[in-house]
Amino acid sequence: MGWIGGLADWVEGDTAYISVAFSWKLPEAYQRAIWYRVQGYQVRAGGPALFVSTNKKYLAPVAELGGEVNALLQHNPKATIASRGCPVGCYFCIVPKMEGKEFNLLWDFVPRPILCDNNLSALTVEFQEHIIRRYHETGTPLMDANSGFEPRTFDGGTYHRWRAINRGPWRFALDEMEELEDVRRMMMILKDEPSWKKRVYVLIGNEPIEACYERIQKTIEWGGEPYCQPLMSLVTLVRRPQVRYDWTEDRLMDMARWANRWLWRSVPLNEYRPRKHEPAPFAMEAI
Repeated sequence: MGWIGGLADWVEGDTAYISVAFSWKLPEAYQRAIWYRVQGYQVRAGGPALFVSTNKKYLAPVAELGGEVNALLQHNPKATIASRGCPVGCYFCIVPKMEGKEFNLLWDFVPRPILCDNNLSALTVEFQEHIIRRYHETGTPLMDANSGFEPRTFDGGTYHRWRAINRGPWRFALDEMEELEDVRRMMMILKDEPSWKKRVYVLIGNEPIEACYERIQKTIEWGGEPYCQPLMSLVTLVRRPQVRYDWTEDRLMDMARWANRWLWRSVPLNEYRPRKHEPAPFAMEAI
Protein backbone atom coordinates (compact mmCIF):
# COMPACT_ATOMS: atom_id res chain seq x y z
CA MET A 1 0.00 0.00 0.00
CA GLY A 2 1.09 3.57 -0.64
CA TRP A 3 0.00 6.55 1.46
CA ILE A 4 1.34 9.94 0.47
CA GLY A 5 -0.27 13.22 1.44
CA GLY A 6 -3.92 12.18 1.53
CA LEU A 7 -4.04 9.43 -1.10
CA ALA A 8 -3.80 5.71 -0.37
CA ASP A 9 -3.90 2.68 -2.66
CA TRP A 10 -3.47 -1.04 -2.12
CA VAL A 11 -4.31 -4.38 -3.72
CA GLU A 12 -6.28 -7.29 -2.30
CA GLY A 13 -6.73 -10.23 -4.67
CA ASP A 14 -8.02 -8.99 -8.03
CA THR A 15 -9.19 -5.63 -6.67
CA ALA A 16 -7.25 -2.40 -6.28
CA TYR A 17 -8.50 0.01 -3.61
CA ILE A 18 -8.00 3.78 -3.63
CA SER A 19 -8.80 6.05 -0.69
CA VAL A 20 -8.84 9.81 -1.33
CA ALA A 21 -8.73 12.19 1.63
CA PHE A 22 -8.70 15.55 -0.17
CA SER A 23 -10.42 16.72 -3.35
CA TRP A 24 -7.18 18.08 -4.84
CA LYS A 25 -5.90 14.49 -4.85
CA LEU A 26 -8.64 13.39 -7.26
CA PRO A 27 -6.62 13.99 -10.48
CA GLU A 28 -3.85 11.76 -9.12
CA ALA A 29 -6.42 9.18 -7.96
CA TYR A 30 -7.94 9.21 -11.45
CA GLN A 31 -4.56 8.39 -13.00
CA ARG A 32 -3.90 5.61 -10.49
CA ALA A 33 -7.31 4.08 -11.20
CA ILE A 34 -6.56 4.02 -14.94
CA TRP A 35 -3.16 2.42 -14.28
CA TYR A 36 -4.72 -0.33 -12.16
CA ARG A 37 -7.42 -1.00 -14.77
CA VAL A 38 -4.76 -1.40 -17.45
CA GLN A 39 -3.10 -4.00 -15.21
CA GLY A 40 -6.37 -5.94 -15.13
CA TYR A 41 -7.57 -5.04 -11.65
CA GLN A 42 -11.08 -4.10 -10.63
CA VAL A 43 -10.89 -0.68 -8.97
CA ARG A 44 -12.87 0.48 -5.94
CA ALA A 45 -12.56 4.00 -4.57
CA GLY A 46 -13.70 5.77 -1.43
CA GLY A 47 -12.49 8.14 1.26
CA PRO A 48 -13.56 11.58 2.53
CA ALA A 49 -13.15 13.39 -0.79
CA LEU A 50 -15.78 11.17 -2.43
CA PHE A 51 -18.61 12.11 -0.10
CA VAL A 52 -19.32 15.25 -2.17
CA SER A 53 -21.48 14.57 -5.23
CA THR A 54 -19.33 16.67 -7.60
CA ASN A 55 -16.25 14.73 -6.60
CA LYS A 56 -17.99 11.38 -7.08
CA LYS A 57 -18.73 12.25 -10.70
CA TYR A 58 -15.05 12.94 -11.31
CA LEU A 59 -13.91 9.41 -10.39
CA ALA A 60 -17.03 7.43 -11.35
CA PRO A 61 -15.94 6.66 -14.96
CA VAL A 62 -12.83 4.77 -13.81
CA ALA A 63 -13.76 3.18 -10.46
CA GLU A 64 -16.59 1.60 -8.53
CA LEU A 65 -17.54 4.01 -5.76
CA GLY A 66 -18.90 3.29 -2.33
CA GLY A 67 -18.26 1.04 0.61
CA GLU A 68 -15.88 1.68 3.46
CA VAL A 69 -12.58 2.17 1.69
CA ASN A 70 -10.81 3.44 4.78
CA ALA A 71 -7.03 3.51 4.81
CA LEU A 72 -6.93 4.84 8.37
CA LEU A 73 -8.46 1.82 10.08
CA GLN A 74 -7.23 -0.84 7.70
CA HIS A 75 -3.61 0.17 7.35
CA ASN A 76 -2.45 2.51 10.11
CA PRO A 77 -1.66 0.31 13.13
CA LYS A 78 -1.36 3.34 15.42
CA ALA A 79 -4.74 4.98 14.67
CA THR A 80 -8.31 4.27 15.72
CA ILE A 81 -11.79 5.81 15.86
CA ALA A 82 -14.32 5.34 18.66
CA SER A 83 -17.14 7.44 17.18
CA ARG A 84 -18.30 8.79 13.84
CA GLY A 85 -20.09 12.06 13.11
CA CYS A 86 -20.17 15.52 14.68
CA PRO A 87 -23.20 17.58 15.77
CA VAL A 88 -21.64 20.98 14.95
CA GLY A 89 -22.02 20.83 11.16
CA CYS A 90 -19.42 23.38 10.01
CA TYR A 91 -19.96 24.28 6.34
CA PHE A 92 -16.24 24.01 5.51
CA CYS A 93 -15.87 20.51 7.03
CA ILE A 94 -16.38 17.20 5.22
CA VAL A 95 -17.54 15.34 8.35
CA PRO A 96 -21.27 16.31 8.20
CA LYS A 97 -21.47 15.10 4.58
CA MET A 98 -19.42 11.98 5.22
CA GLU A 99 -20.57 10.84 8.67
CA GLY A 100 -23.62 12.97 9.52
CA LYS A 101 -24.48 15.29 12.42
CA GLU A 102 -25.45 12.50 14.79
CA PHE A 103 -22.87 10.40 16.60
CA ASN A 104 -22.43 6.74 15.74
CA LEU A 105 -20.78 5.22 18.82
CA LEU A 106 -18.38 2.32 18.19
CA TRP A 107 -18.46 0.60 21.58
CA ASP A 108 -16.16 -2.23 20.45
CA PHE A 109 -13.42 0.06 19.05
CA VAL A 110 -9.79 -1.02 19.47
CA PRO A 111 -7.68 1.47 21.51
CA ARG A 112 -4.58 2.68 19.67
CA PRO A 113 -2.14 5.54 20.35
CA ILE A 114 -3.78 7.98 17.90
CA LEU A 115 -7.49 8.64 18.48
CA CYS A 116 -9.11 10.31 15.46
CA ASP A 117 -12.66 11.05 16.68
CA ASN A 118 -14.07 14.31 15.33
CA ASN A 119 -15.41 15.85 18.56
CA LEU A 120 -14.57 14.12 21.83
CA SER A 121 -16.01 16.72 24.22
CA ALA A 122 -19.48 16.60 22.60
CA LEU A 123 -19.79 12.87 23.23
CA THR A 124 -21.92 11.79 26.19
CA VAL A 125 -20.04 11.56 29.48
CA GLU A 126 -20.86 7.84 29.55
CA PHE A 127 -19.15 7.21 26.23
CA GLN A 128 -16.17 9.43 27.03
CA GLU A 129 -15.65 7.39 30.18
CA HIS A 130 -16.00 4.19 28.14
CA ILE A 131 -13.21 5.31 25.79
CA ILE A 132 -10.94 6.27 28.68
CA ARG A 133 -11.68 3.02 30.52
CA ARG A 134 -10.77 0.98 27.42
CA TYR A 135 -7.42 2.76 27.21
CA HIS A 136 -6.77 1.98 30.88
CA GLU A 137 -7.87 -1.65 30.56
CA THR A 138 -5.66 -2.32 27.55
CA GLY A 139 -2.68 -0.33 28.84
CA THR A 140 -2.64 1.64 25.59
CA PRO A 141 -1.03 5.11 25.74
CA LEU A 142 -3.04 7.92 24.13
CA MET A 143 -0.30 9.87 22.38
CA ASP A 144 -2.60 12.14 20.37
CA ALA A 145 -6.32 12.93 20.34
CA ASN A 146 -5.84 13.89 16.72
CA SER A 147 -9.07 15.68 15.80
CA GLY A 148 -9.59 17.08 19.24
CA PHE A 149 -12.20 18.81 21.31
CA GLU A 150 -14.95 21.39 20.82
CA PRO A 151 -14.62 24.54 22.99
CA ARG A 152 -18.41 24.96 23.14
CA THR A 153 -18.84 21.66 25.00
CA PHE A 154 -15.48 21.49 26.79
CA ASP A 155 -15.73 22.00 30.56
CA GLY A 156 -13.81 21.20 33.73
CA GLY A 157 -15.20 17.69 33.76
CA THR A 158 -13.94 17.05 30.23
CA TYR A 159 -10.48 18.21 31.23
CA HIS A 160 -10.28 16.09 34.37
CA ARG A 161 -11.47 12.98 32.53
CA TRP A 162 -9.09 13.23 29.59
CA ARG A 163 -5.96 14.58 31.26
CA ALA A 164 -5.56 11.17 32.93
CA ILE A 165 -4.66 9.61 29.57
CA ASN A 166 -3.98 12.40 27.04
CA ARG A 167 -0.22 12.64 26.53
CA GLY A 168 -0.43 14.81 23.45
CA PRO A 169 -1.61 18.38 22.83
CA TRP A 170 -5.14 19.58 23.47
CA ARG A 171 -6.33 20.21 19.93
CA PHE A 172 -9.26 22.51 19.24
CA ALA A 173 -10.32 25.20 16.77
CA LEU A 174 -11.07 28.91 16.65
CA ASP A 175 -12.82 29.20 13.30
CA GLU A 176 -14.95 32.33 13.69
CA MET A 177 -15.13 35.46 15.82
CA GLU A 178 -18.32 34.25 17.48
CA GLU A 179 -16.31 31.43 19.08
CA LEU A 180 -13.94 33.73 21.00
CA GLU A 181 -15.70 33.45 24.35
CA ASP A 182 -15.92 29.64 24.20
CA VAL A 183 -12.22 29.40 23.34
CA ARG A 184 -11.26 31.88 26.08
CA ARG A 185 -13.19 29.79 28.60
CA MET A 186 -11.49 26.59 27.42
CA MET A 187 -8.10 28.30 27.64
CA MET A 188 -8.80 29.23 31.26
CA ILE A 189 -9.58 25.58 32.04
CA LEU A 190 -6.26 24.63 30.42
CA LYS A 191 -4.30 27.49 32.01
CA ASP A 192 -1.85 25.19 33.81
CA GLU A 193 -0.93 23.34 30.61
CA PRO A 194 2.21 24.50 28.72
CA SER A 195 1.60 26.51 25.55
CA TRP A 196 2.77 23.71 23.23
CA LYS A 197 -0.02 21.49 24.56
CA LYS A 198 -2.70 24.03 23.56
CA ARG A 199 -2.76 23.68 19.78
CA VAL A 200 -5.44 25.93 18.31
CA TYR A 201 -6.42 25.53 14.66
CA VAL A 202 -7.27 28.99 13.36
CA LEU A 203 -9.21 29.09 10.10
CA ILE A 204 -8.22 32.07 7.94
CA GLY A 205 -9.81 33.48 4.81
CA ASN A 206 -13.38 32.86 5.98
CA GLU A 207 -13.48 36.32 7.59
CA PRO A 208 -11.65 39.60 6.79
CA ILE A 209 -7.94 39.86 7.59
CA GLU A 210 -8.47 41.93 10.74
CA ALA A 211 -10.83 39.36 12.26
CA CYS A 212 -8.59 36.39 11.41
CA TYR A 213 -5.56 38.17 12.82
CA GLU A 214 -7.46 38.95 16.03
CA ARG A 215 -8.24 35.27 16.47
CA ILE A 216 -4.55 34.44 16.07
CA GLN A 217 -3.58 37.12 18.58
CA LYS A 218 -6.16 35.97 21.12
CA THR A 219 -4.84 32.43 20.85
CA ILE A 220 -1.34 33.67 21.70
CA GLU A 221 -2.57 36.07 24.40
CA TRP A 222 -4.46 33.27 26.14
CA GLY A 223 -1.39 31.03 26.20
CA GLY A 224 -1.85 28.79 23.19
CA GLU A 225 -0.07 28.14 19.91
CA PRO A 226 -1.98 28.94 16.70
CA TYR A 227 -1.90 26.80 13.59
CA CYS A 228 -3.47 28.58 10.61
CA GLN A 229 -5.49 26.74 7.98
CA PRO A 230 -6.57 28.75 4.91
CA LEU A 231 -10.17 28.15 3.83
CA MET A 232 -10.34 25.50 1.10
CA SER A 233 -13.23 24.43 -1.10
CA LEU A 234 -14.37 20.83 -0.59
CA VAL A 235 -14.48 20.34 -4.37
CA THR A 236 -11.29 22.05 -5.55
CA LEU A 237 -9.06 19.96 -7.81
CA VAL A 238 -6.08 22.24 -7.15
CA ARG A 239 -4.56 22.77 -3.71
CA ARG A 240 -5.23 26.49 -3.58
CA PRO A 241 -7.19 28.40 -0.93
CA GLN A 242 -10.42 30.26 -1.53
CA VAL A 243 -9.93 34.04 -1.83
CA ARG A 244 -12.60 36.20 -0.20
CA TYR A 245 -12.94 39.60 1.51
CA ASP A 246 -9.66 41.57 1.53
CA TRP A 247 -7.44 38.52 1.12
CA THR A 248 -5.23 37.44 -1.76
CA GLU A 249 -3.83 33.96 -2.24
CA ASP A 250 -0.34 35.20 -1.33
CA ARG A 251 -1.59 36.88 1.84
CA LEU A 252 -3.33 33.69 2.97
CA MET A 253 -0.16 31.67 2.52
CA ASP A 254 2.00 34.39 4.09
CA MET A 255 -0.10 34.62 7.25
CA ALA A 256 -0.17 30.83 7.55
CA ARG A 257 3.62 30.64 7.29
CA TRP A 258 4.08 33.46 9.82
CA ALA A 259 1.90 31.64 12.34
CA ASN A 260 2.79 28.00 11.65
CA ARG A 261 6.54 28.55 11.71
CA TRP A 262 6.25 30.33 15.08
CA LEU A 263 7.59 33.55 13.54
CA TRP A 264 5.09 35.48 15.70
CA ARG A 265 7.51 34.89 18.57
CA SER A 266 10.11 37.20 17.02
CA VAL A 267 8.55 39.24 14.19
CA PRO A 268 5.32 41.32 14.32
CA LEU A 269 3.03 40.50 11.42
CA ASN A 270 3.21 44.04 9.97
CA GLU A 271 7.03 43.71 9.78
CA TYR A 272 7.07 40.18 8.32
CA ARG A 273 8.71 40.07 4.87
CA PRO A 274 8.47 36.59 3.31
CA ARG A 275 10.00 37.80 0.02
CA LYS A 276 13.24 39.77 0.14
CA HIS A 277 12.58 42.21 -2.67
CA GLU A 278 8.96 42.97 -1.84
CA PRO A 279 7.43 45.11 0.92
CA ALA A 280 5.91 43.51 4.01
CA PRO A 281 2.49 42.22 2.82
CA PHE A 282 0.66 43.32 5.97
CA ALA A 283 2.53 46.58 6.60
CA MET A 284 -0.47 48.78 5.84
CA GLU A 285 -3.04 46.80 7.81
CA ALA A 286 -4.60 48.22 10.97
CA ILE A 287 -3.19 45.46 13.18
